[in-house]
Amino acid sequence: MSKILVINPGSTSTKIAVYANHDLLVEKTLRHSPEELAGFETITDQYEFREQIVLDVLKTHQIQVATLDAVVGRGGLVYPLEGGCYRVNAQMIRDLKAMVMGEHASNLGALIAKAIGDSIGKPAFIVDPVVVDELEPFARYSGHPELPRISIFHALNQKAVARRIAKELNKPYTECQLIVVHLGGGISVGVHKHGKVVDVNNALDGDGPFSPERSGGLPVGQLVKLCFSGKYSEAEIKKMIKGKGGLVAYIGTNDGRETVERIQAGDTKAREVFEAMAYQVAKEIGAMATVLSGKVDAIVLTGGLAYNRIFVEWVTQRVQFIAPVKVAPGEDEMAALYEGALRVLSGEEEAKDYQGHQ
Repeated sequence: MSKILVINPGSTSTKIAVYANHDLLVEKTLRHSPEELAGFETITDQYEFREQIVLDVLKTHQIQVATLDAVVGRGGLVYPLEGGCYRVNAQMIRDLKAMVMGEHASNLGALIAKAIGDSIGKPAFIVDPVVVDELEPFARYSGHPELPRISIFHALNQKAVARRIAKELNKPYTECQLIVVHLGGGISVGVHKHGKVVDVNNALDGDGPFSPERSGGLPVGQLVKLCFSGKYSEAEIKKMIKGKGGLVAYIGTNDGRETVERIQAGDTKAREVFEAMAYQVAKEIGAMATVLSGKVDAIVLTGGLAYNRIFVEWVTQRVQFIAPVKVAPGEDEMAALYEGALRVLSGEEEAKDYQGHQ
């Protein structure tokens, strides 16, 4: 029986879970007020404060640290790497502390996991961080060498859901050809080819379908004119792309449930915009199917918006001719992290060694 501690630090919260033999023993989300975090100059400075919170939760639930078999943290902004479960090593700690790819609360996951793991002589891991990059060479081309396409997507949830669907199909993940669509505040459409995400839209930064709060791909010429119109600052343009784009820009909300309520109340504009978003998602799925030459085992819809029946139906109607559509709503990052570490402890998978910048 493997007992595994899972740590998922967010910008204003720390999520903690303990699993043993597939059973969830403890799950706790601790919120941090702005006042609590105000005394820390950088996110890395919060490391000891957050570690103590984790240890306090274990103590409260009478779980002795020494009984753990492994600790797994949410992967942070390290250098791009292949998907999988990685041992937290000295190189990774150095890169996270140096913020080589940026500062984010998820950087604390590996730091805390390593500290607790080392204290009991047990391994510390991270699983499928957002910087997972398995793009094939063709997928990196954009149309200009100054602007290569990059891999930023919901890697942890996409990979976890893809593995679950592979089991349903009675095939190893490494033999499947899937299109996985994460429907959240951002939308990512990934091509999973034999265990690697060989093409995916940049769900963060103006690529692919528009989403509840992101613009997706925009007409480049018009965007350039807007940038040099003198009406907007760089920060305002960036906010149009991420935060105030998509549904927010068109109908003033990023909430799919509220949008459906408005549609049911007769709001024709809300209906048109919501269906246009489904249309763009379907179009992206169609484009990604060509990467697999149309040989797709399944199309998988996941994330919070996959609970939205109307939206799922609109997408399904347009893409079901390509492959069966499977719906796996929501996202469970804690279970995904646990499953990643368990695959290593059970011998199903080998842990990878982080090399840093190649």
